[in-house]
Amino acid sequence: MSDLFVGILSAVLAASPPAAVSNLVAEKTGVSVSVVNTNDPVERDYQALIDKDDEAMRDVEKWTDQAGSAQGDSGASSLTLDQRVQQRLDAVKKAYEDFLQRHANHARAHLAYGSFLNETRDEDGAVEHWEKARQLDPSNPAAWNNLANYYGHRGPVTNSFTYYAKAIDLDSNEPVYYQNFAVTVYLFRKDAEEYYHINEDQVFDKALALYREAIRLDPTNFVLASDYAESFYGTRPPRWQDGLGAWNEALKVAHDDVEREGVYIHLARIDWKLNRFPEAHQWLDQVTNSGYAALKKRIASNIAEAESNTNKLAPP
Repeated sequence: MSDLFVGILSAVLAASPPAAVSNLVAEKTGVSVSVVNTNDPVERDYQALIDKDDEAMRDVEKWTDQAGSAQGDSGASSLTLDQRVQQRLDAVKKAYEDFLQRHANHARAHLAYGSFLNETRDEDGAVEHWEKARQLDPSNPAAWNNLANYYGHRGPVTNSFTYYAKAIDLDSNEPVYYQNFAVTVYLFRKDAEEYYHINEDQVFDKALALYREAIRLDPTNFVLASDYAESFYGTRPPRWQDGLGAWNEALKVAHDDVEREGVYIHLARIDWKLNRFPEAHQWLDQVTNSGYAALKKRIASNIAEAESNTNKLAPP
């Protein structure tokens, strides 16, 4: 989702409660696929509702992308865009409410409506419908996962530990659940220590094990591999050697030069920390993207300083 898209949604839905979320907490929701009777008119109406939701979100993002690329937009045109977005979203919201008025116990419709509301920054409305979905169909892991995301944002965070575990128990093959769980345990280490009665090192081990399981299930996901590799910076002390291995694995699944050069920066940083200065320079020499220029310069300066200090300490 583009930044402008998020901004437009925030502006036109200003009356909705703001989402008190950390950008570090994974926002993905798991996909729960059920076998449904496509000849059932209720299920046909439900699918049409989902299609309407998807189409509206595509349109809103397209409009905001176009507005963002346009030059010299006036305040009046921005207002028109806000109105178009609001009308589009209002139509989808009404369609959900009409459907649920007729089919109040349709668990997947409550789940989908909750996701729509969450996407449009009505987090309180979202959790109400996710909770209803969970009550109607406690075997649906996506409902547990989505509620776990909510509790990770709003608290109590220990609820999120319980709910992620339940989602995994219901579907142990969905990598998103493991990733979300890993991020939450990693971020809320003190809560995890108290909840699981373990120390901080063991909390790190738990989070890293969850990451590894997610990677096993989704081995080509570069963002996931990068998140896992970055986790080694936060351990006490940092596990530089393990981080080096993780970044080398992330490098294998990088999709383009931008991602690869980003990994080179991390590898150079870790080699610097391990006093592997020639290797650090080799990684930095491969970074040519101007977007990394400032970071490359700073790390190169740190490496040079570390080399100088090492030489001073060396025996004559």
